[in-house]
Formats: sequence, C-alpha cells, structure tokens
Amino acid sequence: MSQSTDSTFADAGERVQFDPLQGAAGDGGDVNLDMILDVPVTLAMEVGRTRISIRNLLQLNQGSVVELDRSAGEPLDVFVNGTLVAHGEVVVINEKFGIRLTDVISPAERVRKLR
Repeated sequence: MSQSTDSTFADAGERVQFDPLQGAAGDGGDVNLDMILDVPVTLAMEVGRTRISIRNLLQLNQGSVVELDRSAGEPLDVFVNGTLVAHGEVVVINEKFGIRLTDVISPAERVRKLR
C-alpha cells in the first residue's frame, strides 16, 4: 500500500487529530441548527409490546385481543428514529388522537443509554 501525503489518511494505529468544530456546544459559541431543521425523522409512539408465536399470530383475526406488557394508564414511549426521547399520555383533541408529553428524556440520559 502506498503512503499518502494527504493528512486526512493515517496508517493503522496512527492517531489522527481533528480541529474542533466551530460553534460546538459547550464552547460558548452559537450553534446554527438551520441546516438540519428540515431533515425528516420518524416519530413513533409505542403503547406496549408482546412476544407471540407465529402459530398464534396466524390465528389472529378481526376482534382478536392481544395482551401487551403494559397496564392501562401507563405512559406511552415516544421514539425518534428508534431512540427513546420521551414518555406521554394519549389525548383526544377535536376527535383526533394525540400525545401529551409527560416526561422528556434528557440528552445526557439518552447518550448514557447508547453505551
């Protein structure tokens, strides 16, 4: 393998150092989020989960009831791109379902759960 003079490549085991991001959080500079505000994400509300055999799954039909791992009245989980970000409760407004957030997971807690 030929050696590259480009500073963006390094040999195996060689430590590469990057310049700090401009306006990074925590350095006192302003962070401009305008460029990501229109990026679409998937928002999902989860009432509960269950494990079921394929045999029982194939026997489900209209009117079947599937028991979930939560009790009535427990908060729902709110996920953004598969990451838990909040808990909430179901509300009905103008004959449409919605969710009222009751607890938002802090960014530090979300990072801790990734480890």
